[in-house]
Amino acid sequence: MLPAGLVGSAVVSASSANLGPGFDSIGLALHLSDEIVVETTDSDLVVHVEGEGADQVPFGPDHLVVRAVTCGLQAMGLSAPGLAVRCRNAIPHSRGLGSSAAAVVGGLAAVNGLATQVDSKPLSEKQLIQLASEFEGHPDNAGAAVLGGAVVSWIDRSGGAAVYSAAPLRLHPEIQLFLAIPQERSSTIETRVLLPAQVSHEDARFNVSRAGLLVLALTERPDLLMAATEDVLHQPQRAPAMPASAEYLRLLRRHNVSATLSGAGPAVIALSTEAELPTEALQFGSANGFHVTKMTAGDGVRWSPGVTVAS
Repeated sequence: MLPAGLVGSAVVSASSANLGPGFDSIGLALHLSDEIVVETTDSDLVVHVEGEGADQVPFGPDHLVVRAVTCGLQAMGLSAPGLAVRCRNAIPHSRGLGSSAAAVVGGLAAVNGLATQVDSKPLSEKQLIQLASEFEGHPDNAGAAVLGGAVVSWIDRSGGAAVYSAAPLRLHPEIQLFLAIPQERSSTIETRVLLPAQVSHEDARFNVSRAGLLVLALTERPDLLMAATEDVLHQPQRAPAMPASAEYLRLLRRHNVSATLSGAGPAVIALSTEAELPTEALQFGSANGFHVTKMTAGDGVRWSPGVTVAS
């Protein structure tokens, strides 16, 4: 049983998954972060949330960060008589920016900050990815949130239970990131039902080729990004549910900007070797309720005993 008065914290990045053809496998951390502070208390559970999603989340044991903290404690064989959990959220919810993965990774990592104060071994990056992906069902966002930067991730079910893994990709320094966040929301669960249960060999072959090309484009050949971000497996199917985002993608790509949905959308991410987006693209974003900002890749999750401050 952990004593009262211990404090652990974490800072965790947003993430953009898929990047076109890398469905449920390619992820990219973004320099936009949530801060989580967990304190052990004598009894009860207190949850305080400020910032994004504060009016949408439960304030009890069903809160995603609390569930992750509980999971992390159990994984380490620890427990606490009570918890005070404070979340300062900057990652928009239900936009395709990995807010749920950030909540889980941040909660698990904050437990590391508690555990080290009682000489318990912290969860490794591999363990963080595994536990967070068990919440998510796929490791692309979780891998990016844990490792930072760009990642390729995969699932191994050869032994029965799913084993989730991710490995870092060295993002090419010439790649510039632009994020367009709309006011509208869309949950991943809602948009996944739009995807067919089966796809043709032709479509599968197309996406496999583009996903391989995407790894090359992200790391060594950013001149190939336009072709490398083409997709036929999920973005066309999701387009009717987010017409403004779909139109924005078409406009950006007409201007030779390699843009994709961020995760399940409706946020849009553009990857370019140019320093700025075309004027027409900026004007469309402003006129259609998108907040467009230049972005850099995010760091991997940081945790510590005491309070960790976002950089």
